[in-house]
Amino acid sequence: MSLRALRVSALAFVVSLASAGAAVSQSAIPPHSSTLTIALDGTAGPVLSGSDLASINGKTATATLLLSENLSPKSQTATTAVYKIPAGAVTLVVGTKTYKNASPGKMSIKLSNAAVVLTLTYVFTDSGLPVTVVETSYLAKNSWTSAVLTHPGSFSPSPQDLTAAAVASGHGSKLQYTVEGITCILGIAGTATSSSAPDAVLPDDATD
Repeated sequence: MSLRALRVSALAFVVSLASAGAAVSQSAIPPHSSTLTIALDGTAGPVLSGSDLASINGKTATATLLLSENLSPKSQTATTAVYKIPAGAVTLVVGTKTYKNASPGKMSIKLSNAAVVLTLTYVFTDSGLPVTVVETSYLAKNSWTSAVLTHPGSFSPSPQDLTAAAVASGHGSKLQYTVEGITCILGIAGTATSSSAPDAVLPDDATD
């Protein structure tokens, strides 16, 4: 084999190794995800059912959820998806008190011709007592497309108004909490907002 042929063969081998190394390097880098933020802000009341032991009727209540958009649903049907909420992902502010969910909860999204029903279920602790919260928000129909049944994402329009339920079992937004076996359901009127933002890229992740 001529010297020229040897040089060409060696160069081709080096290029091949470099390409393979780049491919492995790229495949080893996980894709950067985005974080979904949903905020439900309103005034609780009136009491629709049960006894308001926590005296939240008439108080402002804001729930903020942070969730990775890379999540896959725990379960799904043709119109509903249920996602796991990690512990600490929900911050609830009622009046002057702030709480975080102490254990994993769930987010349910149900698509229908009349509305999109968003339900957050989680537990926090108050004075050593577990409090189970179920927040049901009726959003405008088509706020989400069917893509939300595969991965969570932001809804549109945002913000949008939340209308309080008039009865405990009827349509409309409501806040339910249970403490020591006693359940209270209140209507809640306010606004719902959502946004999506890419997770931060650390300096070590950036390309040179």
